[in-house]
Amino acid sequence: MSHRRIVAKFGTSLLTSGTDHLDLQLMANLVEQVARLHREGKEIIVVTSGAIAAGREKLGKVPEHRDTPFKQVLASVGQSRLMRTYERLFNQHKITVAQALLTKVDLSSRASYLNARNTLLALIELGVLCIVNENDVVALDEIGGLAFGDNDNLSAMVANLVDADLLALLTDTGGLHTGDPRFHPEAQLIQRVDKIDAEIERLASGTVDPRGTGGMTTKIEAAKLATSSGVSVIIADGREPDVLARIVAGESVGTFFPAHVNKVESRKRWMLSGLASKGKITLDKGAAVAIRKQNRSLLPAGITGVEGNAQRGDILDIFDERGKHIGCGISNYSSAEIAVIKGEHSEKILTLLGYEYGDEVIHRNNMVIL
Repeated sequence: MSHRRIVAKFGTSLLTSGTDHLDLQLMANLVEQVARLHREGKEIIVVTSGAIAAGREKLGKVPEHRDTPFKQVLASVGQSRLMRTYERLFNQHKITVAQALLTKVDLSSRASYLNARNTLLALIELGVLCIVNENDVVALDEIGGLAFGDNDNLSAMVANLVDADLLALLTDTGGLHTGDPRFHPEAQLIQRVDKIDAEIERLASGTVDPRGTGGMTTKIEAAKLATSSGVSVIIADGREPDVLARIVAGESVGTFFPAHVNKVESRKRWMLSGLASKGKITLDKGAAVAIRKQNRSLLPAGITGVEGNAQRGDILDIFDERGKHIGCGISNYSSAEIAVIKGEHSEKILTLLGYEYGDEVIHRNNMVIL
């Protein structure tokens, strides 16, 4: 089992050890594990909870409210405190960190989805470790359902966004059990779940998280989303010694949910189905060779023609100079913009359009070649 790109989600109950404040010793231990894997060449993105807990700790004794605005106040106070903690801990390992605050609307918009994907993949290429959290300050559950509602589902979306191999949901319990182990000591750990059915969902519904917004139910929802996108999932106790290294090494830890499909096949089926294609572009011989044989991004200089009415973030079919369909990809530019910049060098994009979204019309990370 080979896991190179991993999304590791740290839950509130884990980071606070069940208290009202961040457990700095536990966070340092988790960061040390991530740093070790990072040095070994693993590509890791951390999805973290804890901003609300950090805000509550900073504000001290303030009147408690259960409404969303109050939680957003706590998150607003706590988010910078949480990131400063991560930055200080990762600095000890000489690792540069970045922050990404996302909302559900960010990933439902074509352009925003593409921006988020391009940014996260670029950070990975640079060796920068990205720490992701939901933007609680603007993600309102009450208006239009714009919030993920919990970071379990956010982590599944991020895993899908970056084509991760594995999603590790680290919490304060050892995985999915036949009952809630906090109240039923005889409950047995379920080590592997090949199919998330009604019985699995029923078992999950019996476990709640008093500190976090999720619980086992949202972890099962996240596992269902991730595995259907080609990402394997593990739910494990983040307090166990070297839990991340053991997971990545393929050791049996927690509850394992194997991916239903190969992630490349899943993405290829979606992109090559033609159902999402909004147009086509034709390449000269040199560009066709560059993307097929050399795994290069598609630059405007190699494009000889464009058809359709695609917008930025839409899928375009790619044809060579003989009219052969050689692949498809998510475009950084609309069809109208491509018509203006085709055949030109990338440094002319800004002059021709008055703005730019990068040198590439289609980045190699967003391309499928037949």
